[in-house]
Amino acid sequence: MERRKLGSQGLDVACLGLGCMGMSFAYGPADDAESIATIHRALDLGVDFFDTAEMYGPFENEVLLGRALKGKRNQVVIATKFGFKLEGKTRTGMDGRPEHAKAVAEASLKRLGVDVIDLYYQHRLDKTVPIEETVGAMGELVREGKVRYIGLCEVGVQALRRAHKTHPITALQSEYSLWERNLEADLIPTLRELGIGLVPYSPLGRGFLTGTVQKADEYPPDDFRHNEQRFSGENFDRNMKLVDVVRGIAATHRATPAQIALAWVLAQGTDIVPIPGTKRRKYLEDNVKAAEVNLSAADLAALDAAAPAGATAGLRYGAVGMATIDR
Repeated sequence: MERRKLGSQGLDVACLGLGCMGMSFAYGPADDAESIATIHRALDLGVDFFDTAEMYGPFENEVLLGRALKGKRNQVVIATKFGFKLEGKTRTGMDGRPEHAKAVAEASLKRLGVDVIDLYYQHRLDKTVPIEETVGAMGELVREGKVRYIGLCEVGVQALRRAHKTHPITALQSEYSLWERNLEADLIPTLRELGIGLVPYSPLGRGFLTGTVQKADEYPPDDFRHNEQRFSGENFDRNMKLVDVVRGIAATHRATPAQIALAWVLAQGTDIVPIPGTKRRKYLEDNVKAAEVNLSAADLAALDAAAPAGATAGLRYGAVGMATIDR
């Protein structure tokens, strides 16, 4: 599989990573055996970049990933995140305090069963703590040898610049796909100016761009999509028009819609490494083949015309979730 550099600090990974959140969180019941088999299959296929977080479970996903990767540490790049305030397993707010960043890193190292975190992100910005203080503590973890590289998630240009002045930021993780293009006007140019890589999560629009999804009310209450605006009512029907275009291009390539949607993300720059999430081997195997799809200029133009920035119907999160996004 093609290799890519994330940022200018030297982090080298496969061009597609694996988002592990859904193995323990947000998308229905867990199946640890299948999830571990999926992680092992990812390694077989050349995927070496695995994304988790304290929040996923909470805590359970890091433990699962640690179990799956035991004895394979030198083959992988592990990314995890801190930044939410948790009371037991209930999220009650943000916590970007330096002491919290350090405490979570120590706990994550134990849950993962490793002695260093390759990429440590602040999961969401805590607007009550200057980002210089948070990133300063993350930089101390790098100097202590507990973290190799640091990143941020869903921050805006101003916070990104302030953070990068404090300690080099290797990667920004944000939602980015054919139906979520809010990064293109300001953030992607800033990332390239500063030499920071982009790690898109939900590059398949939480599965919507595969064309195999259902409307929101057909998902069980423990599935994130049950309350997803973009999967609801008229929004679903409007958004499915993009999927029809993706399906048409997929047919010409003898590919799946998921492969076309991922190929589009990969085509946006060699500094971009999407992390499509799945807990099943069959979807992983389908996703990985996207790296072999070469979209023509005409394909890219058709997709851009079908999915201009801001055209997707519905917000990507509800009000509470959108309040955590720094734009």
